[in-house]
Parts: sequence; structure tokens; C-alpha cells
Amino acid sequence: MDKNEQYKNNKIISFVPDGDFYYERALAEIKKEQFPEALKYLKRAVELNPKDHQIVMQYGIMVMEEGRFEEALDLLIQAYELEPTDGDVIFYLAEIHAHLGLLREAKLFAEKYMDVAPEGELSEEAKEIIEFAEQEAAFLADDQPADEELHLLQEKSRRLMETGEFDKAVSVLEDIVVDYPESWSSFNNLALAYFYRGETSDARELLYDVLRKDKGNVHALCNLAVFYYYEGDQEKLLPLVDLLVKIRPYQFENRYKLGATFALIGNHKEAYYWLRSIQKKGFEGDSGFFFWLAHAAFFSGHRQQAETAFSRLIEIDPSKAGLEPWADENADKQIDTSIFTQDKQFLLDKIGNEYVSEKMFGFFLLGKSIHKQEIVAHPAYIDVEKLEDLEKLVLASSLDYQLVEKSVADQAFNRAMQASELLYAKHKPLDEEGTHLFQMWFTLFEIGITKNYPFKNPKAIAAAADYMFHSSRSKGVTKTKLAALYEISTPTLTKYVGELFEFLPNFS
Repeated sequence: MDKNEQYKNNKIISFVPDGDFYYERALAEIKKEQFPEALKYLKRAVELNPKDHQIVMQYGIMVMEEGRFEEALDLLIQAYELEPTDGDVIFYLAEIHAHLGLLREAKLFAEKYMDVAPEGELSEEAKEIIEFAEQEAAFLADDQPADEELHLLQEKSRRLMETGEFDKAVSVLEDIVVDYPESWSSFNNLALAYFYRGETSDARELLYDVLRKDKGNVHALCNLAVFYYYEGDQEKLLPLVDLLVKIRPYQFENRYKLGATFALIGNHKEAYYWLRSIQKKGFEGDSGFFFWLAHAAFFSGHRQQAETAFSRLIEIDPSKAGLEPWADENADKQIDTSIFTQDKQFLLDKIGNEYVSEKMFGFFLLGKSIHKQEIVAHPAYIDVEKLEDLEKLVLASSLDYQLVEKSVADQAFNRAMQASELLYAKHKPLDEEGTHLFQMWFTLFEIGITKNYPFKNPKAIAAAADYMFHSSRSKGVTKTKLAALYEISTPTLTKYVGELFEFLPNFS
């Protein structure tokens, strides 16, 4: 073998990857949140370096986050046998035992961690495991069996809440809290029911009472944050959010509540942290979980995770199609920046108005508002079952659903909506006068639909409504100018003004 060939062979041999190489690759993938790739590299690293406790431990942690708890336990025990004084190994042994329900062992390892590293980075989490294990032990030591009647009543109230039957839910929950004065979850749900039916003061007082009797109740704190958020009470909300950020719950239920609350109030980074943490640890999730995870992931910069979560949501609840958090990525081009369109209370007043035309106007503006997702997602703001058919159609249109034209009436509705958009395009952003114009227009819209008016020429109809409104307020408005603005002829404008005017005999 000549010298050059020998040099080449030595060079090749020197670059054969070892366990450390794959371990470093795994850490790089973890930083990029490419967990499947990281898992693959860690597995190879362990195969090449089975005596390196750090590599074995990291692989065990990743396997645990995949939800393969038995396999993770074996790996972490292997790491512990290699280095029984490593504080991180001891902590993760506490955590894996907690996941497996082996609370006695979890508590022992957590206490050992506190002995080894009382000021360590994981000391707070270790304390949580100890506290959790002690709480569960106290609960299991209670001789009273679980009350089946309480469980059934809570399920009944939950179903009533989900269907928006808040009065019935309140009745059930008020009975529960009388018979079970320490059922804190029932008190929390009762507070929510009060809030959703407008009894905000009673809702807050009930939560204050819960917190006096059960200090630190995570659900009560989260519910208060939601109340303050919807009421716009920043003075009370901000210090409460500062407190919630410091809470480090161990139970999945509390992590879920905390994550969903952060997502709702717009603290997406914290929301993603908590929701993703329980998903990594095997939490399967329901539709609400994937809805909030998708939003938290998207708005905190994790687009791929957001798309995965939303795909799972659509599998569970196909009705959520169209509510993707990235649906409004071009919102700066679509959203009306006027104070009326972005005033949540203005929108809610319109949506809650007793008159159909006012509701129609509110739903139309909702589609242009930054508050669209928030208002649609809130269980108390829109009761679809109580809406008139025409109101439902305008709401669906504002959510970007196109009515399939199966009848003459369907065609008329779609053309009327086209006229609405044409009128809107000429007057956005809406000022106060613009809102009066649209109030008049949706009155014409409603009456026209009830009288089977075909709305045949959307451009001319929008121009006619515009002329009817402004000519009554200014002598400088002429048919010639309005016709030119909408690119129609003056005779066409005159024709449609005459037709629409019949729907508004009292217009002044």
C-alpha cells in the first residue's frame, strides 16, 4: 500500500462517527424541535456508548416524553446504575415513577434529589412531585368512597354547559355545592355558568370565596383571569397573569387549564409550553385541547406543530374547519381598522340586538374584525340555535362559508352579500356615518329577502343604497357622481333606487 492510500484510509477511519457524534446531533435536533430525528440519533448513540450515563439518561427522557413509560424506566434505571449520584438522573427517576403511578418511589427519588441538589435547577419540580405524592396519599387514605352521585351530577352539568343551557346548569350546580361544600370543581363551573349568563359580579364573588377556602386553586385563578380579560379589567388582570406565570403545576388537569387560559388571553408562549408539555407526556387531548394548542403554537412561532394540532382537531370536530389561526395571515389587508369594527363591545351590542337587521350588521362586521376568533369561540356570545335563518347565513358568510345556490332565494342572498361587500369597499374604514349607512342597508337587505327580491345587479344595488343614504344628508350628492363611482349608468341607478325605496317607506 502506498503512502497516499494509507493516508486516505487513516483519514476515513478518523471520521467514523461514535456515540458522542450522534449525541451531539441529537441535541442539535432537540433545539430545532425535530424530536423524531433526535430520538433516532439518541438510540444510535446509546448503541455505540451504552456505558455513558448522560447519553442513556437523555434517551430515557426522550422515550418518556413519547409516552413509553416502561421503556423509559428501564433506561433511567440503567443510567442510575452507571452513575447513582447524578442529580438529573435521580430527578427523572422520580418523574417516571410519578407517571407510572408509583408515588411512593417517586417521592423517595424526589427527596433524594433534594438531598443531592437542594438548590438545583429541578428543585422546584422535585418539590411538586413530593407535594403531589403526599396529596395523593392523603386522598387514598380517605375511607370515604368516591361519590357516584356527585360524578353523575357533574357530568350532567358539564353537558348542559357545553350545549349552552346555562340556566339549567346553574340549577344543577347550585344543588351540588349545597350537598358537597368542598367540591371546588363544582364551584368553579358554577362561577363560569354565572358569568356566561351575565351575572359577572356573582361569578367573581364565588371565585373569591373558593380562593379564601382553597388557597391557590389553579382553576379559580384561571377563571378569574378569563373574567378580567373579557371585562377588559387590565388593572386586575396583569398582576394575576404575573402570578399564573410563576405557578408550576404537576397534574395534567392543572397544566391543561393553565395552558388554555394563557392561549385565550393571548399569552401564547406560556400557553404553548404547558399544552405541549402534557402532550409530550402522553396526554391524548380533546377538541378544546387541540384548538388551543394550534393557536398557541402558531402565534408563538411553531407553525408545523400548529398545523399538526389543527389537523387533529378537524378529525375530532370537522365543524372547526375555517377557524385555522393562520386563516387571517393577510389580516392587515382585510381587517377594517375603524374603531367601530375593532370595538368588541360595539360588535357584541350589534350581535345581541333584538332586531334582525342589526344582528346582520354585527355579523358582517365580525368578519372584518380582529375579535372574530375570540367572539366565535366564546360559548356565551353567539347562540346559533336561537338565530333566525337569515342571521345564520350572514354569520356563515362572515366566517368565509359560501352558500351553495340551490334555489332562487340562495342566489338572491349571495347577490345581496356581494352588494354588501361592494358598499363596504367604498366606505372602509367605517366612520360613524358609515355605520348608519350600513344599518340602513341591512334593513333593506332584510326586507328585500322577506319580499323575495332577487337583488339581480349587486353593483347597482350597492350604488342605489349609497345614493339613498347620502342624498338625504347632502345636496351635493348626484346620481351622475354615484353612477360613475360604481361604474354603472345613471338610468340603471335610478331604476334600482326606485326598487329599493319601496323597502324603506319611512326613510328620512
